[in-house]
Amino acid sequence: MDRALEEAQRAMEAGEVPVGAVVVLDGVIVATGNNRTRRDNDPTAHAEIVALRAAAKQLDQERLSGADLFVTLEPCAMCAGAISHARIRRLYYGAGDEKMGAVDHGPRFFAAETCHHRPEVYGGLAEEDAAAMLRGFFQARRS
Repeated sequence: MDRALEEAQRAMEAGEVPVGAVVVLDGVIVATGNNRTRRDNDPTAHAEIVALRAAAKQLDQERLSGADLFVTLEPCAMCAGAISHARIRRLYYGAGDEKMGAVDHGPRFFAAETCHHRPEVYGGLAEEDAAAMLRGFFQARRS
């Protein structure tokens, strides 16, 4: 999760919402990502999507079975769908997201009958650090 927080910091320094993600397979980091929606003018360039795309390219396969994803913020519905399609084994996330989260809030994507793959989910890792970074980012933008 420390590396995901570093990725979130990189996003914040670039003026993006500070969210970072890391894909780990067999104890090795295979890809990282941070929010790039503004830099890339791409509404799908969330940290999770960036990391999943990089991991799939690195491993030369569309499915990331056996891989774990660490992300600093609870994934939205779009990212939860991508996590499911990628067949991520375990999802670890930091701060919960009551407004846009789709794992333990909102639609609870992985609990839906139509969800074809459900990763193990562990929330609250480095939650205070992740939440503090997000709060600081949005407070600075409002000032």
